[in-house]
Amino acid sequence: MSDLPADGLLITVAPTGAETSKEACPQLPTTLEELVATAVECEAAGAGMVHVHVRDAEHRPTLDPGRLRETVVALRESTGLVVQLSTGGSVQDPLEDRLRVLDAGPDSCSLTMGTTNFGDDVFLNPWPFVCELYQQTQQREVVPEFELFDLGHVHALRRLLDQHGLPYGGRVHCDFVMGVPGGMPGTAAALVAAVALLPDEVTSWSATGIGRSTLPVALAALSMGGHLRVGMEDVLTLARGVPVEHNAQLVARAVELGRLSQRKPLSGQLARQMLTTQQN
Repeated sequence: MSDLPADGLLITVAPTGAETSKEACPQLPTTLEELVATAVECEAAGAGMVHVHVRDAEHRPTLDPGRLRETVVALRESTGLVVQLSTGGSVQDPLEDRLRVLDAGPDSCSLTMGTTNFGDDVFLNPWPFVCELYQQTQQREVVPEFELFDLGHVHALRRLLDQHGLPYGGRVHCDFVMGVPGGMPGTAAALVAAVALLPDEVTSWSATGIGRSTLPVALAALSMGGHLRVGMEDVLTLARGVPVEHNAQLVARAVELGRLSQRKPLSGQLARQMLTTQQN
């Protein structure tokens, strides 16, 4: 950890997600070629980690094991980014399929700390599933990023660490996902409350503002020493009526916000040092 710059800023890019259709947003990177090209552009712009959802040949969300493995390999061959696979998938994906995401051997994975309403749907994360997924990350040496959609999820993280110990790598990294209809609001006040409740074991955290909360959450996170997740999974406009054309625009804006806050983007190599004590 001592090699890390004190002013370092981890920018995670979430380029695709599982909610937006290719038909509604043709510029969304849904093919493997588009995803890899996006990752290369975003790394050049300042991203250190990529949060990945995979689509099938019809551009629909999928947890197909072969596609997941192919994606991890391709991203590692073309970039130095930390490759993080989503274990959330889409809200319809069975729990057993979400557990099998780890078979693809990512560097990191998302691990949502509880069930939450997700618009008109329910994002199901029952406690036994959370514990099973967490223990599998420990066994398979995958670094989890704990996704926190509400204050109850912060409390659940305390419970998980008490029951099952520290994650692989010895560090605890969280991401606050804010502004989802059904979760905590994307406001500075909500972020302050959530950060205040974090367990002492947490070594780093980032924040994600969905939709219109993107900029308020980013600015609040930077003011509190946090890191950022940006991308077309979370927002599709740069301003009212101005669509995002490519994910690198959002990364570049995060880099500029960091510059104004006297923070410098971390490379993939430095991101790995921040996320784990185990260096390969």
